Amino acid sequence: MEETERPPALDAPLLPFPPLFRNGHLQTIAGRYWPTSLDERRWPTTERFFDTEPGVRVLAHCNSQPNGAARATVLAVHGLTASSGAPYMRTLAQTALQAGLDVIRLNVRNCGGTEHLAPTLYHSGLTADLRHVVEQLAPRPLLLAGFSMGGNIVMKLAGEWGGEIPAHVKGVCGISVPICLATCARELGKARNRIYEVRFLRQLAQTLATKRRLMPEQFAAVTSDGVRSIWEFDDRVTAPAFGFRDADDYYAQSSSRAFLGRIGVPALLVQAQDDPFVPFAIFKHPHVADNSSVRLLAPQHGGHVAFLARGAPRFWAIHEAVAFFRRLL
Repeated sequence: MEETERPPALDAPLLPFPPLFRNGHLQTIAGRYWPTSLDERRWPTTERFFDTEPGVRVLAHCNSQPNGAARATVLAVHGLTASSGAPYMRTLAQTALQAGLDVIRLNVRNCGGTEHLAPTLYHSGLTADLRHVVEQLAPRPLLLAGFSMGGNIVMKLAGEWGGEIPAHVKGVCGISVPICLATCARELGKARNRIYEVRFLRQLAQTLATKRRLMPEQFAAVTSDGVRSIWEFDDRVTAPAFGFRDADDYYAQSSSRAFLGRIGVPALLVQAQDDPFVPFAIFKHPHVADNSSVRLLAPQHGGHVAFLARGAPRFWAIHEAVAFFRRLL
């Protein structure tokens, strides 16, 4: 064990987790395609746009309690190449709405069909948009939730705030968070994870193609042709697009693990120990173990953004997140 490593202190969940599958890959794939529902007749979905940086707008989908009855709002951020319509985002919305909370499902810039609203790409540590959205939602009590890449953004922003948390932010939660991007990129590049990596690369290439069509002057020369891995995509496309020296520099500056020790607001991390491409070893770090503001739930099984249980509640991690938020209120 490296000198900086330290076994994380594991918290007890509110509800036990009997996994539907004891295989991380089965959990991950089943979680992606498991039927979900959001009762939009009871809680209609509305669109809201936020201006963040010059020339940048981001789109959110909002669901609210009738007559403004909610005590607080959950602001949720999706994972890489996903959107506000991802199954887990809709499940979170349904669960939080049933608990009496409002929900805003935020699209990261360029996601959810919004490529025309920003002159740039996006990356896994880009906190500027979320920061500005949070500021515009004040003074409404706010709870931040992020999945995978979105969790990295949420946790990094909480660390950037340090002890100067906006007064209306009451807590944050990250599910299946790649807190060390370099390690996770290497893990994703292994042969057993090729199915996930190919899917991510295909969707990233589609985003680039859309940007070239919409903004040929800026993106005519930006291509992922010949790229075979997420690491290579980030080295060739993401890093230079945002002024990072290379993929290593991008990962080092954008990983939330370096910021976890600064978090001063109640924070919950939910991480399966059998996640196919977020190795649990990266959580054996003082920034996780020594910050009393950060709780870690780490069941042996659950896969990546899945955590399917044998019985109700089926989506265990999401129910734990909402229960955590309710206790904070």
